[in-house]
Amino acid sequence: MSTVLPLPDPLPRTLDPRRAAHETQKLAKRLRHQVGRAIADFGMIEDGDKVMVCLSGGKDSYTLLNILLQLQAKAPVSFSITAVNLDQKQPGFPEHILPDYLRTLGVDYHIIEQDTYSVVSRVVPEGKTMCSLCSRLRRGALYTYAEANGFTKIALGHHRDDLVATFFLNLFFHAKLSGMPPKLRSDDGKHVVIRPLAYVAEADIVAYADAKAFPIIPCNLCGSQENLQRKQVGLMMAQWEKAHPGRIETIARALGDIRPSQLSDPKLFDFLSLGSRSAALPDAHDWLAGAPHDARD
Repeated sequence: MSTVLPLPDPLPRTLDPRRAAHETQKLAKRLRHQVGRAIADFGMIEDGDKVMVCLSGGKDSYTLLNILLQLQAKAPVSFSITAVNLDQKQPGFPEHILPDYLRTLGVDYHIIEQDTYSVVSRVVPEGKTMCSLCSRLRRGALYTYAEANGFTKIALGHHRDDLVATFFLNLFFHAKLSGMPPKLRSDDGKHVVIRPLAYVAEADIVAYADAKAFPIIPCNLCGSQENLQRKQVGLMMAQWEKAHPGRIETIARALGDIRPSQLSDPKLFDFLSLGSRSAALPDAHDWLAGAPHDARD
């Protein structure tokens, strides 16, 4: 789920049309550069890949599909793109919007129909957040379709701010330094998930989606939940960025510059042998037992 942040205004609509078009072209060029660099840095797409782009109807996934289609035309490798949407049967969901839009693009697409909404509504107590269960069910449906249809990569629309927010969520609420990697293998080992927007700021996506007039479909299931931990982190990040512009970009870069010897995880760095003059060192039990070394001999 994307971070919900107070964002700057999109490209001003009062601009001269030619100037507005020029600004949109500049923005598109920046997005192509950032997405292309992420694909190259993490080896996201190879020759012959079948890429399944998960399309939710939100600004992020629309931007992802749009930029990938632009890159596909001039890419150094050949790969296919299929847009896939999961219709979760939420009441009032406008089923026609995505198929109508995708037909205008001429892109291959498929709509999966699965009533996860009723499951989530039935299982999750009133007032509790639905995102975790909804995400698991959605992921299961998409993974199943990807496996059945031979897709080699699954592309998701998470952006730079999502990666930073997930890092803080894990830090503050789960006591671990971990995040949302630009590329990963699923737990069952069957799928490679990529996030080509890993270097893209959410504010740029907002501006681009507005300029391109994507037919946005809001998520009424989780969007109405105000007490989500992710929203709390999002507000914190927005305040930081307002007070210190560029801070989120700095944090995002830090996620790619890890120094294990300057943290505290003995599984990632051999602190035991660092400066040691002994072949064997007392363990925690020895230190906590309180018995001097000479008394144990």
